Amino acid sequence: QVQLVESGGGLVQAGGSLTLSCAASGLTLDSSTLAWFRQAPGKGREGISCIGRSDGNTYNADSVKGRFTVSKDNAKNTVFLQMSSLKPEDTAVYYCAADPTGFLYCSADMGVHDFDSWGQGTQVTVSS
Repeated sequence: QVQLVESGGGLVQAGGSLTLSCAASGLTLDSSTLAWFRQAPGKGREGISCIGRSDGNTYNADSVKGRFTVSKDNAKNTVFLQMSSLKPEDTAVYYCAADPTGFLYCSADMGVHDFDSWGQGTQVTVSS
């Protein structure tokens, strides 16, 4: 059974940085596709970053490109989202999602329906 546990959220001022972690169990990262989604109040869940089986396959949405970096530590079975130059519009609940088959290719076409496993989410609040 796949379990994903996010941590690292919190309150930060605009321009600041945070690093989110997603500890995974029940799968191995080097054969899985992992993604980060976020959901702001009153909005749908948005896919923002993704890392595939190969570290060369990564995706970042235009809204976070140049500010957010996704990475993973296969030995620790943990995925990270390094967030910098945070803006108030980055305020949302951030979710980790997994495709344990690793067949999903990270791209702008990925959606919530592509992932079977989800974490409980961690709140990120950016104050102006």
